[in-house]
Amino acid sequence: MTLKKTLLASVIGAAMTTAVLPSMASAETTLRMAYDADPVSLDIHEQLSGGILQLSHMTFDPLVRWTSDLEFEPRLATDWEQVDDTTMRMTLREGVEFHSGNTLTAEDVAWTVERLKRSPDFKAIFEPIESVTAIDDTTVEFTTRDPYPLLLNLATYIFPLDSAFYSGTDEDGDPKDKIVKNGNSFASANLSGTGPFTVVEHQKGNRMEFDRFDDYWDEDSPGNVDRIVLTPISENATRVAALLSGDVDFIAPVPPNDLDRVREDEDVQLVTMSGTRIIFFHMNQERVEAFQDPRVRQAFAYAVNQEGIADRLMKGFATPAAQFSPEGYAGHVADLEPRYDLEKAKQLMEEAGYADGFEISMMAPNNRYVNDAKIAQAVAAMLARINVTVDLKTLPKAQYWGEYDDRAADMMLIGWHADTEDSANFHEYLTACPDADSGAGQYNAGNYCNPELDKLVAEANLEVDLEKRAEMLQQVEQTLHDEAAVVPLHWQDLAWASAANVDIEPILNVMNFPYLGDLVIEDE
Repeated sequence: MTLKKTLLASVIGAAMTTAVLPSMASAETTLRMAYDADPVSLDIHEQLSGGILQLSHMTFDPLVRWTSDLEFEPRLATDWEQVDDTTMRMTLREGVEFHSGNTLTAEDVAWTVERLKRSPDFKAIFEPIESVTAIDDTTVEFTTRDPYPLLLNLATYIFPLDSAFYSGTDEDGDPKDKIVKNGNSFASANLSGTGPFTVVEHQKGNRMEFDRFDDYWDEDSPGNVDRIVLTPISENATRVAALLSGDVDFIAPVPPNDLDRVREDEDVQLVTMSGTRIIFFHMNQERVEAFQDPRVRQAFAYAVNQEGIADRLMKGFATPAAQFSPEGYAGHVADLEPRYDLEKAKQLMEEAGYADGFEISMMAPNNRYVNDAKIAQAVAAMLARINVTVDLKTLPKAQYWGEYDDRAADMMLIGWHADTEDSANFHEYLTACPDADSGAGQYNAGNYCNPELDKLVAEANLEVDLEKRAEMLQQVEQTLHDEAAVVPLHWQDLAWASAANVDIEPILNVMNFPYLGDLVIEDE
């Protein structure tokens, strides 16, 4: 992981703090933050996304969390022991309170995992867990169906919920713990976690405010932020301008086109980091018969110039990709390189009987990933060179995910960071044969299906010999490449910027959810 930092001074503006009372503004340390979007819900089990994970780390705590060098750090779990091949016992931190005033117990952990196992977005990840048992108030035991090498990885995504708070029914008679995708529920509008911040206001798509939780358990945290005001600013130039003018203190992401501008400004600091989020296109084989022919899918892969996109659209702030797994992941195949070859693409289309091309629809978000709409436009233009006519529609993130869930276009753009920091996660969610019951292929908008690969990944997830496991996952990546299951584009690099007195570098990580509870704002 490479960190680059440019340090300069800061200006603190007041344009985005109008809702903070003057007495509060003078007495509190307030972080004015602008992201490209806000979380779609307060229910952290409703959607597996970067925005929800950021919210999770602000308002909840995981059992363990990743350090910047991808080691495990104790959080609500203080210790763990592998009792046998299928059993792990964890000891919980004592005296931790939820925002409601309830005390965290092992029963809350067990209840949370059971809810995760029925979440459409999370159940595939937690499928290996057979049971979670509260031995006593501070001891919880995890049992897996088979030996499973990634149980601690999963623990980084277990943010214990306040089971008492989420039990019972709401005023409409619906269960408070009901998980509603893209809808209204008690959990989507109410939150009680153990984290450093409480939610005091959420105007969806407009504004979100957090206050420091007075009874937060982590007294060793250096964090001194009392209040956070999050303003979603989807337009890149506007977001950068807000920082440079002093209207906000912290922005993410910093778009490639503005990196030099931010780096050269003497009033802010820039932090960049190599990324692991893959940006790619699905090709829906159920909507388009031609996509069932691997030669057509290969032609699309050969027609797309990943290096051109990375160089020109991303200004070099991306790494062209030919597979899901970035370097450093177990499944990464070093020999796989982008295969742009327009003549080869035309030849494959002719061999498949589509020399004259065909028409397809394409959808992409326009405020979720760096230059996402421009990337889609570029890919559409590249496909035109092999006589494919593309009807492109781009949508704001809030609208796009519903369309994505409905598989509403023939090609759909998505970015994915492996939630377990492991190669198997890519296949489980993105290319596994879709299975609503197990949650496999939850985000497989291409409806690609290779049962042999599903079997191989399942076997890899039981393999405790890490070298053997890596070989199996590399075979998966090679097959996905050979069959052109998707059209990979690049791994998106990460960039954040802040006022110079906002010390963001220690709280940043490659997972792209800054640990804002530990953020320090220095006196000017």
